Amino acid sequence: MHWLQLSLQGFDIKRVLVALLLSFGLAQIVAGVYILTFRGLSYTRTVVHSMAVGSLVPCMLLMAIGNNLAAGVGVVGGLALVRFRTTLRDPRDMLFIFAALGVGVACGAQAFGVAICGTGVFSLAALLLHYTSYGARREFDGLVRFTAATGAGSEAGIMKTLRGTCRSFALVTLREAAQGKAMEHAYQISIVDPELQTKLVHGLQELPGVTDVTLLLQEPTLDL
Repeated sequence: MHWLQLSLQGFDIKRVLVALLLSFGLAQIVAGVYILTFRGLSYTRTVVHSMAVGSLVPCMLLMAIGNNLAAGVGVVGGLALVRFRTTLRDPRDMLFIFAALGVGVACGAQAFGVAICGTGVFSLAALLLHYTSYGARREFDGLVRFTAATGAGSEAGIMKTLRGTCRSFALVTLREAAQGKAMEHAYQISIVDPELQTKLVHGLQELPGVTDVTLLLQEPTLDL
């Protein structure tokens, strides 16, 4: 029991609990912002759990090390032996995990003000970039394909339908089909209003000689 009493000397359970709980709470904010701003197809629940719980590990390590240099070197050496084979396809996932780990480090170092302010600024920056679509370079929303019979007089109707529903459009390919009796068109388009997508398809289908209308929408933020 003597060694247990020695190990408990200088142990402040309130300070430890405050650091751990604050680390866990701030990491949940980081994870919540990640969920709110996520765009793509590779969403995994384990990544979110890693953010929320992963902050506790560096928090515990820093409080356990304290000012003990030897303990710090030992912990670093032990971690160097661990090989992390999990790969993250999106650099953004890695960034959020590092943010959660940074929260744990700040709380473990008793820098509670830094942890709170850092979480707030990081969350606001992520939300700002998400809702302002910062970095997006999308010129077209999708691709529309259809086949128009030659000599059907539908060219004017096609142009009128595209101008009425699209902000901009550009012809990508034009090739013969049905042994020269029809032409296959492919246009890159930018839709004025998402509700006009159906109107565009129906408008083209109603034109004389136009068949096989297909609208392919693209989203540059998706990881296919």
